[in-house]
Amino acid sequence: MYIPSSVTLCEVGLRDGLQNEKTLISTAEKLSMLHSLIDAGFPVIEVGSFMHPKAVPQMADTDELFREIGDVPNVELRALIPNVRGVQRAIDCGCKKVKLNVSASRQHNLHNLNMTPEQSVAGFASCVELAQANGIAISGSISMPFASPWEGRTPVEDVDAIIEAYLSVGIDEISLSDASGMAVPNQVRALCAYVLEKYPQASWWLHFHNTRGMAMANIIAAMDAGMTRFDSAFGGLGGCPFVPGAAGNISSEDVIHMCDESGIQTGVDVTKVMAVSRSLRELLGHDMESYVLRAGRSCDLIAKNEG
Repeated sequence: MYIPSSVTLCEVGLRDGLQNEKTLISTAEKLSMLHSLIDAGFPVIEVGSFMHPKAVPQMADTDELFREIGDVPNVELRALIPNVRGVQRAIDCGCKKVKLNVSASRQHNLHNLNMTPEQSVAGFASCVELAQANGIAISGSISMPFASPWEGRTPVEDVDAIIEAYLSVGIDEISLSDASGMAVPNQVRALCAYVLEKYPQASWWLHFHNTRGMAMANIIAAMDAGMTRFDSAFGGLGGCPFVPGAAGNISSEDVIHMCDESGIQTGVDVTKVMAVSRSLRELLGHDMESYVLRAGRSCDLIAKNEG
């Protein structure tokens, strides 16, 4: 098994973690968490999304967060966008990196948007043009490239079509997002190895939800294939609004702890991330889906027993 010497983590808790929470978190509290995540050492942080406030009330203050935080040296702050209006909001508030998303499920895309996934991506050309004209970097995500509740396993030909559509509009940083939590390790390894070989011009992120307890195993399988960039969320928060029962993202604490124990460098201080999750647990009034947050680090347990 191949284990990389280092990996890059993107903290998505402020966006994917909070978007489904019913308890609204204030802008001041989010800003405090953002500062803490920067201090913890995350090189990439997904601050929020430029969705309509009525659709996702928790994300209504994303613009204000970007205005307040400004540019942070050596940290990429990004936001999810739905369309060209999202790019304009990014321009207006000083956001320098945006991400688009399309579902790999043809049935899901046709039902919700009345177009194929490839047609959706082709429509992103105006987003790319506006972003590039204003010095904003842009990436793309493919939701459910492994499997969906509607079609089951996603044919690799469908994933190819979306990747090629992204590349054709000038997007070469692409995330494979297991939003449905249906991926399994052998499938993850095979698809990751395939896209790395077929599309050397692209850079890749992996995004795993832990709905069926497979997220950590899937990360290790992706590492074995050669992937080194992963999303995670503090406390394992999150979900998927169009997949009933979907759990949150893989916990940042759990991923960092696994890497620390395996000799894989992340540059992120797990104790500082755990502190963020503990404070948020108090605000939300419910427990987190993080094993390390509940049980503590292995090294702490050993030190306690030795003492």
